[in-house]
Amino acid sequence: MVFKETEFQLKDGRNALFRSPCDEDAEEMLRFIIKACGETEFLMKYPEEYADFTLEQEKSFLHEARSSPDALMIACLVDGRIAGNCQITFRTGMKERHRASVAIALLREFWNLGIGTEMFEEMIRIAEKREGVRQIELDFVEGNSRARNLYEKMGFRITGIKPDAIRMKDGTFVNEYMMMKLLMKEV
Repeated sequence: MVFKETEFQLKDGRNALFRSPCDEDAEEMLRFIIKACGETEFLMKYPEEYADFTLEQEKSFLHEARSSPDALMIACLVDGRIAGNCQITFRTGMKERHRASVAIALLREFWNLGIGTEMFEEMIRIAEKREGVRQIELDFVEGNSRARNLYEKMGFRITGIKPDAIRMKDGTFVNEYMMMKLLMKEV
C-alpha cells in the first residue's frame, strides 16, 4: 500500500512529513535502520546483522511494502532526513484477518517530539478503515519503558509475556511482552 503524504508540526515547531518510502530512499532507509538499531537495545536486530544486506535487497523490501495490499510502511522525514518509520501489517487468513501488527523505529535525536504518537495515530486510523480488523498487536522488549508508556498512552494493554524471548549480546535473557489494542468499531 502507498501512504498519501501528510505533514504535521513537531513539538519543537519544525515540520515533519509522513510518506511511503520508495526505491530512491533505499540507501537512506538502510542507513537509518542500522543507526536506529545501534542507538537502543530494544529493536529486534543489532546493526551488524545488516552487514550483508544489500541496497538491492532494501529496494526489493521497499517495493514489496509499496505493492502489498496487506502492509503499509510510513517513513517520517524531518528537515529532509529520515527520522523514523513504522509499519502496519494485516493478517489475511480466515482465522486471523481481524488482526493487524505494528512496528516502529525512531532515531534518538527525534525522541520526545511527538513523532511516535503521530505514527500510532495514523496506524490506528488505517486499521480502523480496514474491513474486518478488530485489533492491533505489537511486541516490546522488557525494560523499554519509553515504548511501553507510548503504547499504553495509545490504548494498548499487555496481553502476554514470552519469558526469556530475547538474548542480549552480553548473554542475558529478557522477556518480550505482547500488547493489543481493541479497535472501537463494529466488525
